[in-house]
Amino acid sequence: MPLSLLQLSHFRSHRTARLALDGRPVALFGPNGAGKTNVLEALSLLSPGRGLRRAGAEEIARKPESLGWKVTAALTGHEVETWAEGSASREVRIDGKAAPQLALARVARVLWLVPAMDRLWLDGAEARRRFLDRMVMSFIPAHAEAVLAYDKAMRDRNRLLKDLVTDGAWYQALEAQMAGSGAEITRNRLAVLDRIGAALAATDSAFPAADLALVGPDGEAAAASGEGLAEALAQGRRRDMAAGRTLTGPHRVDMAAIYRAKGIVADQCSTGEQKALLISLILANARALAADHGTPPILLLDEVAAHLDAARRTALYDEICQLGAQAFMTGTGVELFTDLRGRAQFYEVTESAGLSTITERAPV
Repeated sequence: MPLSLLQLSHFRSHRTARLALDGRPVALFGPNGAGKTNVLEALSLLSPGRGLRRAGAEEIARKPESLGWKVTAALTGHEVETWAEGSASREVRIDGKAAPQLALARVARVLWLVPAMDRLWLDGAEARRRFLDRMVMSFIPAHAEAVLAYDKAMRDRNRLLKDLVTDGAWYQALEAQMAGSGAEITRNRLAVLDRIGAALAATDSAFPAADLALVGPDGEAAAASGEGLAEALAQGRRRDMAAGRTLTGPHRVDMAAIYRAKGIVADQCSTGEQKALLISLILANARALAADHGTPPILLLDEVAAHLDAARRTALYDEICQLGAQAFMTGTGVELFTDLRGRAQFYEVTESAGLSTITERAPV
């Protein structure tokens, strides 16, 4: 069972909360602003990174106490704790021992879909790269280290460019680091796009499949050659100096998607089709992880049911249950989860005077 216990302390609107879980999907219902998404955010912090809101540790602590916050979970047989005090960085402890955030990826995989991601196909390439890299890290946790190494070397190179440094010796070591990390990043991204594509092709889903590709800023296919990147960086120094930043590399690529059945690029699809494509990718990611690791990931689906018609809601719940995933879903009304009766746990989330309360309910 992925998650059997979740406890929150001074986490945003929740002064304290405790959920005893039995492995089934979880429906969290209640009015807007009650604190449902805060629970999902706490769950997202059981994975590396800044969580589904990308919030700083100091933003999460309940006000006005500002005592810091803590999330404790019984997760795949491990006791996991993550917390932060004041403005300090968040810390992690697994089975009583201090651990780096990346160690969380070895305990469980966590995927999420939140309303802010609904514009994924309309936003800039940076949002799609972030979405893609989250998928990649779910398969290859070390991908995060390659991204951090690349970004650090690029920042140092950008400082040289802005300072108008022309001595090539200053650039060579940084460009070699960027080439090595950049090639690893691109290989990882391409491998995971292939894995997601295979998962989409292998399943008859109610949600539409997308053909995915990694493309450069001019629409060309991305290459994974480290030597090619090193050469491109060296040749582009003068142009980059004029721009004051690095214009070549994996930080400039995009994830392109085409609605397979209609042959339409994702940003030209209807709003409902764009949402369905997103759900399809999350489900494919989950199926592929379940096949590779033997257990499905934890799914966090914020307000997903409200934007689906009755048939699509039923299809989503059926696919989640067939996968055996522990999915945490939020909605304003319990009626959105009627089709999960007998297959899920139900919790009502209410708020009064800035304090959230979670109460387990029988499904109606």
